[in-house]
Amino acid sequence: MQKVKIDVDEASGCCFGVVNAIEKAEQELEKGGILFGLEDIVHNENEVNKLMSKGLRIINHEQFRKLRNTKVLLRAHGEPPSTYELAKRNNIEIIDATCPVVLNLQKKIHTSYIESPNPEDQIVIYGKIGHAEVKGLVGQTDSKAIVVEGTEDLDKIDFSKNIVFFSQTTKSIEGFKHLVEEIKKRILPGINFKYQDTICRQVANRIPNIRKFAAEHDLIFFVSDLKSSNGKVLFEECKLHNSNSHFISSVDIIDVDLLKNVTSIGICGATSTPKWQMEEVKHKIEESLYTI
Repeated sequence: MQKVKIDVDEASGCCFGVVNAIEKAEQELEKGGILFGLEDIVHNENEVNKLMSKGLRIINHEQFRKLRNTKVLLRAHGEPPSTYELAKRNNIEIIDATCPVVLNLQKKIHTSYIESPNPEDQIVIYGKIGHAEVKGLVGQTDSKAIVVEGTEDLDKIDFSKNIVFFSQTTKSIEGFKHLVEEIKKRILPGINFKYQDTICRQVANRIPNIRKFAAEHDLIFFVSDLKSSNGKVLFEECKLHNSNSHFISSVDIIDVDLLKNVTSIGICGATSTPKWQMEEVKHKIEESLYTI
């Protein structure tokens, strides 16, 4: 057997918001009865499948509109106000698993929107267009907020009108700061520009750690679901600091040939990657090393 040191990153794994959502789902499922989940509760297929095996029934928004007199779990990413309004009309009990950090951001954006003295003021959100969290944030503004992913989207903004700038909770601090400086350069004199760094530090603080972790190992396996926005960000950081970094969403796609001629292997993951999944990868690697 090839002798290799295998480390699971202690700082990786599900963040508080994801843990909270999974625990709420499990608590409700233990009570028995029917529980629907509106879309994937977290961006991790393995964890969703685990909950479905316990009885959670995943539905989409179209199916949600047809439900009556039942119980529905809302995902960690949050939902727009229209979802709560529909639930009330159709006598649906909401089990709200929205991340507290996201809920706080929703309130900030909604307050900024309704309290704006000028109806032409613009709310701009730095985020991934179409992402579950971003849909919930845009919904706080009657779908009037402008979403920008990078400098290429800044042309959507009217720089002759006031701007209030927020960020999706899982975006990078560097990206947010860069856009703030770009907006400052373009905004016209006398126009008001306010911005709030609303990035979750539990997520952001993982970047310096994962850079260090990646650099300390010969080979990195980054475990995440393909849907995870945060996973994509953290994996890019791994690759920047260790070119021998590989993205895997399942133990079934581990390339055994990668294990040859290395002395240390690091396993890390996204904020939606549970510890058990990374330990599963470690176990699979240990088994595979016996065959080399």
